[in-house]
Amino acid sequence: MSILLSRIGRFSARHRLIVVGAWLLIFAALIATLAVGTSTGGPGESVQGTSTSTESAQALQRMEDEFPGMSSGTDASSDSLQLVFEAPDGGAVSDTATAAAIADVLADAAELPGVETVSNPLDPATPYVSADGSVAVATLTYTGLTDTDQKEGYYNAALALQENGSPTVDVELGGNLLDIQAPEQGIGEAVGVLAALLVLILTFGSLLAAGANLLVAAFGVGVGVLGVLAYGAFFPLGDNALILAAMLGLAVGIDYSLFILSRFRSELREGRTVEDSVARAVGTAGTAVVFAGLTVIIALVGLVVVNIQVITEMGIAAAVAVAISVFIALTLLPVLMRTLGRRVLPKRERRLPEGTVTAVAAPLARRSFLAAWGRTVVKHPVISAVAAVVLLVLIALPTLSMKTAFNVPGGADPESTERTAYSLVLDEFGGVQSPLIVLAEGTNIAAQTAAIENELTALDGVQLVTPAQVSPAGDAAIITVIPTNGPIDDLTKDLVSSIRNDTSISGVSLSVTGEAAIYIDEDIQLNQALIKYIIVIAVLSLLLLTVMFRSLLIPVIATLGYLLSLLASFGGSVAVFQWGWLDGIIAAPQGDPMLSLLPILLVGVLFGLAMDYQVFLVSRIQEMHSKGMTPKDAVVAGFAKSAPVLVAAGSIMAVVFAGFASSTMAVAASIAFGLVVGVLADVFLVRLVLMPALLSLFGKAAWWMPGWLGRIIPNIDIEGHALDACDTANAPLAGKTTARELVDA
Repeated sequence: MSILLSRIGRFSARHRLIVVGAWLLIFAALIATLAVGTSTGGPGESVQGTSTSTESAQALQRMEDEFPGMSSGTDASSDSLQLVFEAPDGGAVSDTATAAAIADVLADAAELPGVETVSNPLDPATPYVSADGSVAVATLTYTGLTDTDQKEGYYNAALALQENGSPTVDVELGGNLLDIQAPEQGIGEAVGVLAALLVLILTFGSLLAAGANLLVAAFGVGVGVLGVLAYGAFFPLGDNALILAAMLGLAVGIDYSLFILSRFRSELREGRTVEDSVARAVGTAGTAVVFAGLTVIIALVGLVVVNIQVITEMGIAAAVAVAISVFIALTLLPVLMRTLGRRVLPKRERRLPEGTVTAVAAPLARRSFLAAWGRTVVKHPVISAVAAVVLLVLIALPTLSMKTAFNVPGGADPESTERTAYSLVLDEFGGVQSPLIVLAEGTNIAAQTAAIENELTALDGVQLVTPAQVSPAGDAAIITVIPTNGPIDDLTKDLVSSIRNDTSISGVSLSVTGEAAIYIDEDIQLNQALIKYIIVIAVLSLLLLTVMFRSLLIPVIATLGYLLSLLASFGGSVAVFQWGWLDGIIAAPQGDPMLSLLPILLVGVLFGLAMDYQVFLVSRIQEMHSKGMTPKDAVVAGFAKSAPVLVAAGSIMAVVFAGFASSTMAVAASIAFGLVVGVLADVFLVRLVLMPALLSLFGKAAWWMPGWLGRIIPNIDIEGHALDACDTANAPLAGKTTARELVDA
């Protein structure tokens, strides 16, 4: 592979106009495709579907077959909002002044644009008042809403009515005519990119090199996002897919270019010509980039097995963005490297003639610090390893209290009027907003409905059971159960299980469906899928790293380290978004259970990133070991060469993700923050402490592999030995640094 990639790099360097023209043509084609899709009206809204394999989904299908034409309870033919009125402390909504204020608000509501009907909760014929008389609920009904701008206008008009309120009665607006939309990009994303540029400048000591790195990454994410948008112009696609694709595409694009560009600078310093340095960098670091990129892509595409549409969309879109970043790093980056030449080096080195061997005996202070760090870890491996593990475990401890939910009822913001309205209704009327629909199936159901209703009423967590409705065929009945609590409460989840397990009535089977039950089942399914996905990822990690490093022990250490950093990511996310530790800093809503999709996404994305860091660190150590160094010297030398780049890569990832964590959208912010914690834990604790400590501790055993296994697995040749054998121009150079100099560097 190294030879093939080297040839690709050399071709790109020699035929710069062809490569640039090809990418510009792809860019233009995507823009044209997007324009055509947009002009035809687009695909409509994305169907953020749920799995059809859950018990509630299957029961819903059977119910629709038995009761044709009946609303499923998961959607409605008309859109509606609620005005929730709460009387002043100690008062009642029926008090004269309060009732008059409610009548005034309802009169204004009837004049709102788009409102078809307004119910009167104080009407004796159809009252909607709580038992203690403190809360009343009116419903605003809209029909024929199809245009998003129209929905936004109608909702904003109703929101303005609620905000103006009444001095006599508190008014909250429940429900939302709008689907969740991705927020507009804020200053956080821009600050993250600027911070990444600053890290690149400090890493390279060259504004040109830093600019080239960021330019290639930005172009890559632009192509990736355009590709996702072009696809979305013809097929429904959720906003979250675009968010993850942009976030991950930018982060890995910067990192992959950083790795190749850093190797290019090293090759220049060793006396190679610009063109040879380009070819060599793409052949060696490019091999690691391809391998690392493939691991990310495999992990993201593997999200398809979860069988949830929104997660599948996010995984595939992000995988496409990563693949584009890899291709651009292998083709477009060589064009810029050949164009810039020695100008990618600091000023004190770029003036030297091409082919000059540059001494690296005067590293920057930060590199000296990292080299000393590596020597300290190798000198005290047990203390270093134990300290890293203890710190990771402490960060991961909040994971023990992690709660998940497929959907947070009442909206994602606990401080919003929508959530306040939902909570008021829940407190006063129970789970009327999230009813459970029980499907009873069996022979002679009509004669047993009374017994079924009595059984359901006696269960814990039931507030109300409505009379059964028997199907035309007489072999099924539906009964609506109002729980006492909301759908994400443990008592409601237990109630669903109790109904399904109830076999007290002979010949009758009970199933539970409806929106609340579907979301409960989706949450359970995702949590089960999470465990399976972690197992698959762990096995995949062991296999890939065994092939990569031809070792049995290194893959085990790397995989365990990844699992620790993953748990640390979970712990940090729980502490912030569930416990609300950074409520004054993080703009997104906090205090709710974690969304069920978040842990699965973190597993896939962090696996790919962890493998990136593992490959770029250990491949350098392996390179030093293959040159005859002792295991400890190889760790120190490889660490000194790779640690500065690894620190820069991890820091860039962290600041880019931190920019997205400033989003006001809970999904985007929680994914980004989890990645920030996971990346920092993996880079600074696992790869820069735990890995070198254990490699030093195990010595030669870390590189052992049975002979029979070594003969059957392919040789990736990440060190570029094939390039040395094929390119006589790369013979040993005069003045090449010694092993001792490599260690000191």
